[in-house]
Order: sequence, then structure tokens, then C-alpha cells
Amino acid sequence: MNDVADISPAAPMKFGVGQPVRRFEDTRLLRGKGRFQDDIHLPGQLYTVFVRSQHAHARIRSIDTAAAQAMPGVVAIYTGADYAADGLGMPKATMPRKKADGSPMFAPQRPALVVDRARYVGDPLAMVIAQTLAQAKDAAELVAVDYEALPSVTSTALAAQPDAPRVWDENPDNISHIYERGDRAATEAAFARAHRIVRRRYVISRVHAQYMEPRGALGTYDAGEDRLTLYADVNYPHRVRNMLANQVFKVPESKVRVVSQDVGGGFGLKGWQYVEHRLTLWAARKLERPVRWTCERSETLMADEHGRDNIGDIELALDADGTIIGLRLAMLANIGAYIGSDRQLLTPFGMIGTVVGVYRIPAAYVRIDAVLSNTNPTAPYRGAGRPEAIYLIERAMEAAAAEMGIDPIALRRRNIIPPAMMPYKNPLGPLYDCGAFEKNMDMALQAADQAGFEARRAEAARRGRLRGFGLANAIEQAAGPQPEYAEIRFNPGGTAMLMLGTKTHGQGHETAFKQILHERLGIDPRDVQYIEGDTDRVAFGMGSAGSRSMVIGGAALVLASDKIVAKGKTIAAHLLEAAVADIVFADNKFTVAGTDRAVSLKQVAMAAFQPARLPPGTEPGFYEHATFSPTHDTYPNSCHVCEVEVDPETGNVQLMSYAVVDDVGTVINPLTLKGQIHGGVAQGVGQVLMEQVVFDPDSGQLLTGSFMDYAMPRADTMCDIAVTSQPVPTRHNPLGAKGAGEAGCVGALPAVMIAVMNALAPLGVTELDMPATGDRVWRAIQAARAGAAPPA
Repeated sequence: MNDVADISPAAPMKFGVGQPVRRFEDTRLLRGKGRFQDDIHLPGQLYTVFVRSQHAHARIRSIDTAAAQAMPGVVAIYTGADYAADGLGMPKATMPRKKADGSPMFAPQRPALVVDRARYVGDPLAMVIAQTLAQAKDAAELVAVDYEALPSVTSTALAAQPDAPRVWDENPDNISHIYERGDRAATEAAFARAHRIVRRRYVISRVHAQYMEPRGALGTYDAGEDRLTLYADVNYPHRVRNMLANQVFKVPESKVRVVSQDVGGGFGLKGWQYVEHRLTLWAARKLERPVRWTCERSETLMADEHGRDNIGDIELALDADGTIIGLRLAMLANIGAYIGSDRQLLTPFGMIGTVVGVYRIPAAYVRIDAVLSNTNPTAPYRGAGRPEAIYLIERAMEAAAAEMGIDPIALRRRNIIPPAMMPYKNPLGPLYDCGAFEKNMDMALQAADQAGFEARRAEAARRGRLRGFGLANAIEQAAGPQPEYAEIRFNPGGTAMLMLGTKTHGQGHETAFKQILHERLGIDPRDVQYIEGDTDRVAFGMGSAGSRSMVIGGAALVLASDKIVAKGKTIAAHLLEAAVADIVFADNKFTVAGTDRAVSLKQVAMAAFQPARLPPGTEPGFYEHATFSPTHDTYPNSCHVCEVEVDPETGNVQLMSYAVVDDVGTVINPLTLKGQIHGGVAQGVGQVLMEQVVFDPDSGQLLTGSFMDYAMPRADTMCDIAVTSQPVPTRHNPLGAKGAGEAGCVGALPAVMIAVMNALAPLGVTELDMPATGDRVWRAIQAARAGAAPPA
């Protein structure tokens, strides 16, 4: 740990931007002092269990709750009819989207409790509330639901077929809407003059975040204040409050409070707008007692939104020397049974603009068909469309290189965007403001010792193993133009409170934001109280998503710090009997320029609360806030290189080495940055090698409802991951940061899969979709040896 800053009391101050500071949060968390969702209990709380649909598609003839209602401890049982009778609202999608014929998109709202028809396994039908959890569970088993089973469709490809079962009778083609980007005419012209067209279909599987702590909600109602409070593990507390107040309960926002404390993993899927949030609050108001719901691990995959699940038909048009002149993509994106809000419209639709990658492709056109199916709704999951886009372009680059007989690294080098072309607007709209993409690739190849690969491959062959090398260049669109809030509030004693509108769920925000504050003001982080996640304590916030927290929240903190310095100079000038223009601030003190006369920031803060010590007309107090809203997205980028070995007798894939060169702009904390990248890579590896949500194609039943069936990467799945930072700071925010939360995952999917395909290539395996499980790889090997097509 020699590269980690010492934070013992006697240690020198090494807390600024760029320092590898160990996380301040960890002392509390590792000692069991965290405050996770399951740690929150209120006096008199009741417990709820949800009765969920056993069928992927069924008409609900009746729900008989009489036997359950008679069970000991049962306080109430509610159904969709009860919810509808109370006149509560439902959130809905507002993004402007259309169907292919120009008519408005079909966006079925998600009911809190199903009234007449269930549309996926796990759709909530009834809410059983009892004095204890055991009593609620016992009673839930006695709720009798009379189903009329209906045909269902869970496959993304089959749901779009003309003869597929209809998820909604009023939507005859199961297509909610289409989404288009790019210049179709210019792209068609490029393909018309192409020397070669390379076409591939790639399936990107459905996965789940599998957080350490499953979701939960605890709703309470204060009749005296006529006020609702929700305790929930969400990424966007203020947005959840606004949705509940404005769209569901139709009350002023001041009547709703949302508190999110420690979150045991989020990765996007905890997000917001789950039906359990409004249901626990609704029940708490009806019963005037707190109502608590905890999702159990066996319920998680039925209760939660899922991620990914799309099929991309990608085409590259190339001229005779391997220069790419056009790209076309037709994608089917499975959005599940409902569109509960704009959240279901964010991925891959919003992030597909980076499917051209880091390559200078002059013409591109993308069309995405949003497909409804009898499955859980899909929503942003780590990367949120970015890994899908890079997976498609990087695998297509490999295919093009193979078809044209060009080395895949040389093909990338031939088409990569050089720094001299920055800023570069790609043909789908994103404006890359800065980056050194080829340098990333060169550094990654060196870090991975590409020159020694053939020797390693030969040595593996002597052991009966197939060695593969995979490289992927990644870029992502991050930190979109939405505002974020920061407040610095000094106490009369000179210590400070730091309040941010973002919401951590494991990234180490407290540490990073304290580092920024220390960099700007010189405050010892141990003198700063960090506050987030409570809509009563923090004035505003958009929360954490899309690698935005350091970029936008950090920028807001910089602006708030500048306001503190500006007011501090006024007060310091008065204390030092000098002109404000002569005061300079550095090293935690205000100094009269050219002299040794100075006062510390702490002294100025204390004086700010003493009116007699302030210059005339100065408002007492020392607290400033700022809201930063960027005008442009940022574009973190990287190069990933992975080596694997495959056992041809079993199909087992083993990671041998992994190297990442990453440009996230200004690095706040290299230690936590590496942790973010390691975690993202692990999630990408998991999806490519083993993770997949699977439904029975006939019944629509969920087949991977537990860790017995849904495989997860473990420590022995991974290898060492070498991370090198190669920052090119952006000018679009005062920190120069680009964002890091999605970085590891965006490049991992293609890098690992390309390495697997490279290992299998000598055997003649040319097609394989994720996950590359041992069984799938083994079957692909057998098919190649037999000269047959690869198994579906």
C-alpha cells in the first residue's frame, strides 16, 4: 500500500485531487456501522409481501383474499382494484417517440398492482401486510388467484415476428416505437459504392445487476404533518420525490421526503420508479403505520428491472484499402412488458451514438425497434447502452479484418480518429471534444506485451490449450447536460458541512468530494461532514447515473468553493485592514499580497458569524451553494486488452491477463478509479462468460431465479488487471473530468469476447454469442470440427 496516502493524524496533508487517498467511508462500513436499507427500522412497522404472477401472460379472473385475510397477524390485503379506487396516478413516458408509420409510440404504463392481466412472471398482483414478516408470508400463500393462461413470448427475436403472441392486444406488432439516428441517404450512398460490405448479427444477452443487497422500501406517514417519507435504496432521491409527489400522490413536493442512505450496490438498476416505493407509502398512509418491504434474493429477478437484451445486425462498408466509409445498424431492443417511465427509453436508444466507436466513419445510420415482450422491463444497467455499442463495432472490426485479410490492429489504426481532427463530430451526432485514441492503443499493446503473445500462444498449445488475444477501443457518452447541486456550509466553530445532490452507491463519493474541497479550500477532510441522499437536508439533486457525479457534482463543488473564497476575501480584507484586491487565497489562508500578514480560512469562517467583525453591508454566515449544468456531454475513452486460454476438451475459458489504458480526464483519486475500473471489468467479464437471464421459451417461466442457475463471476474467475491512466482533460467543466463509473464495463464485453474468438479461430469457429460458457464453447468447437453450423 505504499502508493496510498497516509491518513493518520500525524501525517502530512495529502488529500488533494490526484492523491490515492483511501476511502473515508470504509472505516465505518468495515466496522459494521453502515446504514443500509435493511438496517432501517421504525417503531410499529408492519411487513408486506407481494403476491406475484406465476404466469408470463395470463388473464386474472379473480383474486380471492378471504382465507389470507383470516390468518393471524394480517392487517390488510390490497389489490389493484383498491389502488385504482384511491385515484393514485401512474408515471408515464414523455420522450417524443413514434412508430414506423408516424403514429405515436405505444407506451403502456406499468400498474402498481395488476388488475386484469399479468404480463410477465413476477408481475405484482396483491400486497399482503401483517404484523410480522412470517405472518405476511404465510398469508400470501393463501391468496388464491384464478388465472386464464395466455400465449407468451420472451425471446427478443421472436417477439418481433408477425405471428408472435401479442403482449398487448391493442398493439398488433409488439413494436412500441422506432428510434433512428444518422443520415440514411448518405449511408445508403456509401454502401452503394463500397468495395466490400461486412455483415454480422450479434446477440447481447439479458442480465441483472445482482447487487449485494436486494432492493427494499420503508414507507411512513405523519398524519400531523400530512407528510410521507420513503426510505429506499435509490440513485436519485430528489427525482423519486418529485415523481411520487407530482405523478402518483399529486401533492406538493414538500409533502414527500425521500431518504437514501448506504446502498448495497446499484449499477443503474436500482435507479428509481419501482412500484414498491409508491405501494409502501400508499399503505402507510392508509394504515397510519410504517410499512416495510424487503426483497428477498429468491424474489429479486422477478421483482427487478433487467439490463441489456438486444440483437444488432451491423454492417460496415469498406473501400479497397480497408477504409470504412459507412456503417448501418438495425437493432431489436427488448424493453419488456411495460414502459413505466422515460427510464425504459434510455438504453440502448440514448447511447447508441457511439456505435461508430473511435473511428472516422463518414456516414452512419441506426434504426432501433423497441420490442415489447412478456418479460421484466429493461432499464439502464452499468454502461447503459455504451457497452452494447462498443461490443457491436469492435466485433464488426474483427470480422472486417478477417474478411479482408488485414491485421485487426492495423485495420483499427487505419481508421482511428487522430488528435488533429479534434473536436470531431461523429455521423450519429456525438461531438468528441478531446482524446488520444491511438496513443491509448499503443500504450495498451505495450502494457499487454503484444510482442510476446505468439510465444505465449505456442507455450499454451504445448499444454493443450488455445490462447487468444483480444483488443477493444472504447468510447462512451457520459455526464449529459443536466444540473447538479453542491453546498458548503461552515459552522460557527470553523468546521464545515458538504452537501451534494449526487448519490453514492459504492463509488466513494465522500472521499472524492472531500478531495476536491481540500484542493480548492485546503480544508482537512476530517473537519468536513458529508451529507447526501436526503431530500430534506440537500436542497436539490439529480442523483448518480451515467458517470456524472464527479463531472457535474464536482464542478458544482468547484463553483461553490469559488464563492466561499470570494466572500472570504471580503472578510479577510476587513480583518487584515487591506483592500480586497490585495488579498490572495492559497494553502488554506488569505494573505495580503507581498506580505506575511494572513488569516486562515477557519479564522475567516469563525469571524463570518460575528457581525461586529464583518465589514459594513456584509451578510453574516459562511455558506454558499452552486448548481452546475454542462453544455456538452463528456467522452471517456479507453483501450482494453485481454488474453484468455480455452480448454478445447471442456470449453472452459480462463482469463490470463488484462490491461486497460483509460482516459477519464482529470483523475480525482487514482486508487478509487482503479477500483471502479476493476469492478466494471468484472461485470463485463461476467456477462460475456456466464451471466444470462433465461426464460423458458414455451411457458415464459424464469429459469435463472437464483444463484444456482444464474452464474456470477468469483475471485477465481478474474486475473490481475493492470490499469494505466492516460488523461486528456476536457474543457467542458472546471475539473476537466470525463467520468469513470461505466469505463471498465464498456470495454470489457468486446475485449473478452474477441479474445475468446481469437483463441477458437484456429479450429474454425467463426460465430459464437455470449455468454461464452464452457458448454457453448465446447459445442461450437464440436460443430466446427464436424463442419456444421454453430449451435443457436
